[in-house]
Formats: sequence, C-alpha cells, structure tokens
Amino acid sequence: MDAQITKKYDNGEVTVIWQPHMCIHSTLCFRGLPTVFDPRKRPWVTPEGSTTEMIVEQVKKCPSGALSYFMNNEIEGAVEVEGDTVVEILSNGPLLVYGNLTVKDAQGNETKKSQVTAFCRCGHSGNKPYCDGSHVMAKFEG
Repeated sequence: MDAQITKKYDNGEVTVIWQPHMCIHSTLCFRGLPTVFDPRKRPWVTPEGSTTEMIVEQVKKCPSGALSYFMNNEIEGAVEVEGDTVVEILSNGPLLVYGNLTVKDAQGNETKKSQVTAFCRCGHSGNKPYCDGSHVMAKFEG
C-alpha cells in the first residue's frame, strides 16, 4: 500500500486532490481525460490540460475517491453531492456508494464521505473498509 500522502494540482479555478493510497487503478481518469491525467508523465495530473468543467466531471467518475476536487473560491472539503445515495456492485470488484455518507469505524470514529466511496468486497484490502485494488491480485470473483 502506498504511503498515505495527498497531492494537490491547481489550475487557478479548481484544485484536484489525489490520494494514492485510495486508488484502485480503474484507469477511468486517464482514459476519460488523457490531456489532464497521464500516468506516464510527472506530474501525472496537469489541470491546465482541459477546462475546469471537464476536469470536475472526470474527477466525479473516480470510483475509489482517490481523486476529488474543490473549487478554489470555496472552502476545501465542502463539496457535497445532491440527490439520492446509490449503491453499485462492480463485477469482481468493490461496492461503490455514490452520495453523501458517514462511515463509522469500530472505535466510533466517523469519517464524512461524498461523491463516490469504494468499499472492499474481497477481504484483501490493506485499507479496510475501503477498496485498495487488492481484488485484482486476489483474482476476486463476485
């Protein structure tokens, strides 16, 4: 598992936040917007490569929540999703929860989540209850 670091990439209007320890390597980011997300380059996120609107739409598709964003004229972390909470089971992968939720751990600590949260179904994640992509190496079927 990667160290729990957070990187931020800014185009003046929006800041993209990347938390590599949460990434499940779905490849949706660089397949959907390769002018911004290119894992072959350093830095791999270049927000000047597209419009703020396109970046926000692509980041919202991140199934793990490893990518998130905030508008620079808003308070960081204040982004909430409107509408119903939706649960989706990915074939041979995590349980995705779209929407606002509170995750409470065994010690009673609460973490607020919004947009998309990926929960482990295979039992092999090193970041439980969240998915870290271990289902691929474990060849999880379900």
